[in-house]
This record gives sequence, C-alpha cells and structure tokens, in this order.
Amino acid sequence: MGLGGISIWQLLIILAIVVMLFGTSRLRNIGGDLGSAIRGFRDSMSKDDASIESESTNAARKEQDSDKPAG
Repeated sequence: MGLGGISIWQLLIILAIVVMLFGTSRLRNIGGDLGSAIRGFRDSMSKDDASIESESTNAARKEQDSDKPAG
C-alpha cells in the first residue's frame, strides 16, 4: 500500500501517462520554473526575516538610548 491507498504500480502508470502527454522537455521546464519560484519565495522570506530582525534591534537600541540619563 502506498500513499493513501495508491500502490507504487498505479503511481508509475500515472507517471508514464503524464510523461506521454507532456513530454520530458516540457516537464523539465515546468520543474525548473517551479524550483526558481520556490527559490525566489525563500529568498524574499529570508530578506523579510532579516529586515524584521534589524528593525527590532534598532528599536531596542533606541529604547536603551532613551533610558540613559542625559548628561
């Protein structure tokens, strides 16, 4: 028994049908496009995380500077 009641043979048959319908070059292009989209999404998420961290450290520094007595 495979994924959700689908056996390995059924998955192979589905894969063969998909390859026959689309062809290997088109599937390769789709895979490359999907991979670059995921990579771009991860890069933007890491940039957002870095900007959030820098904003929080800047806010903490400002708070510490305002707590110090002037003089």
